Amino acid sequence: MSSSREQQRLAAILAADVVGYSRLMAADERRTVASLDAARAIFRSEIEARRGRVVDTAGDSVLAVFESAAEAVNAALAVQKQLTAHAAVPEDRRMRFRIGIHLGDVIEKPDGTVYGAGVNLAARLEALAEPGGIAVSEAVHEVVRGRVVARFENQGDKAVKNIPYPVRTYYVNDDAAVDPGPTGGGVEARHALPEKPSIAVLPFANMSGDPGQEYFADGMVEDITTALSRFKELFVIARNSSFVYKGRAVDIQQVARALGVRYLLEGSVRKVGNRVRITGKLIDAATRAHLWADHFDGALEDVFALQDRITESVIGALLPTLRRAEIERARRKLPASLDAYDYLLRALPAVIANTPTEARVAIPLLREALHLAPDYAYAHALIALAYARIFHSAAGSEREEMRVQAVSHARRAVALGEDDSAVLAPAAFVLLWARDQGRVTDEEVAAVAHPVLDKAVALNANSAAALAYRALARAIQGEAEAAIEDANRALRLSPLDPANYLPHMAIAIARIGLRDYDEAVNHARHVIEINPHYSMGYAWLIVAECARGNAAEAERQVKRLAEILPGFEPGKLASLFDVYSDPLRANSLAILQNAGLVSAAS
Repeated sequence: MSSSREQQRLAAILAADVVGYSRLMAADERRTVASLDAARAIFRSEIEARRGRVVDTAGDSVLAVFESAAEAVNAALAVQKQLTAHAAVPEDRRMRFRIGIHLGDVIEKPDGTVYGAGVNLAARLEALAEPGGIAVSEAVHEVVRGRVVARFENQGDKAVKNIPYPVRTYYVNDDAAVDPGPTGGGVEARHALPEKPSIAVLPFANMSGDPGQEYFADGMVEDITTALSRFKELFVIARNSSFVYKGRAVDIQQVARALGVRYLLEGSVRKVGNRVRITGKLIDAATRAHLWADHFDGALEDVFALQDRITESVIGALLPTLRRAEIERARRKLPASLDAYDYLLRALPAVIANTPTEARVAIPLLREALHLAPDYAYAHALIALAYARIFHSAAGSEREEMRVQAVSHARRAVALGEDDSAVLAPAAFVLLWARDQGRVTDEEVAAVAHPVLDKAVALNANSAAALAYRALARAIQGEAEAAIEDANRALRLSPLDPANYLPHMAIAIARIGLRDYDEAVNHARHVIEINPHYSMGYAWLIVAECARGNAAEAERQVKRLAEILPGFEPGKLASLFDVYSDPLRANSLAILQNAGLVSAAS
């Protein structure tokens, strides 16, 4: 019988070993041991830097666990990059590791060792990896794609030893090592590039050998162009302009210069029988680098439904990729050349992180943006979110100042961004939050905040952000079913978005309200997986674990909170729920009181 102190939990498991270790030892034992020690030091450094823990280093292996699958992949990429850089030895004596990563359940013993099916599968993936390479499971791929700078190559289903089902495997390659090809530098654009990200959707190639399928390919381009144009933060070339290139072999950079855009989306349609495959590639025209590529399959039983589904999938993948590319472009610019849009881009990752520390990084950048452009609606919306986040952990006069600033900027954003979904959704959410802080009246909420959130969704039905904020608002207000519907649609629309912890949190809160605590735990863990430094992900996980009687895991998460949240102590757990109104706050505290984690006086 297992010990009562053993804990079962979700973890990202990294398993690694040396290729040809016995051969290396036979050739030069002393050198091999020294090289192994040096490699283990690299593993330990990169793993611990990403909040992982080395569990075992028996023989030539390394076993580690992480709270975050993305951090596990990033650690593996960093390790392989360092090992390659240090490998100034002949090929036959080079020490190469294979690394496998899986996201699954582990059983953790009191001494810190782990075992279980998740560990076994990570070891099998490691055996499938190439020398010097990384192999991950489908569970890891689904969680981290779009969140790490890497390319994932689908290797299909693999039969592996002692696993009763085939395992979908992906090889991971470091994108930083990809040669983007010739740049053709020095050519000036015919049109000045807009400040915001600019894109043209080129005609999709009909690869079916059936001229009758041209309508389907053209319809896909029409749908994608229309959907993109609803995002006010994008500059999208009209279909009629891009269609002059239909049927022509084109040079990417020449087309981009002619249209005055930074990014181009290419694609193709291939129909076989009643099945169709759509492929898409997003290209940075300046470097010819492929920022994103994917394919989508479906049956032609309902051609219009298929077009809608593929359009949603393409938009959901494109937008986070475009945003990351734009943020990196702004980071490369010298401070003297920054404009309001660049300052906003630099602030955006800190706002998305949604922690007090990162909010304090974002605010000076957004202030600079507003100094250059006082009526920049999106900057007002983002700085309102940042001030609201600092409020959660502030004290004394600063707490009131954060509240005043959050409301002031949210109101300004609503006034300026009346037709922009990306502005209205976060601003309206801040106003709803401020009602519980006594800064916004019920009348303003009824007349402004609720209608504005609905308007944000109506303005752009493809906006995952608008749906996520409305889902969170509905969950907090006890509208559980509506919240879950909005959140699931947001996740379908943008499965790779780094802000996806918001819809997952909405579902976690809604499921707690419905007393579906197992699902609440599942979604709260997704919140932590996507944003491991966001305190409320842990707070709602603690509530859900207490509600299903798992006090040991709840107490472990309280300790994690103390590690990530400055100034937090277990006795302050109840204060994290002060920002919510009853009955949500009262019900949550009742669950925590029953578990003995907060006092009845809280």
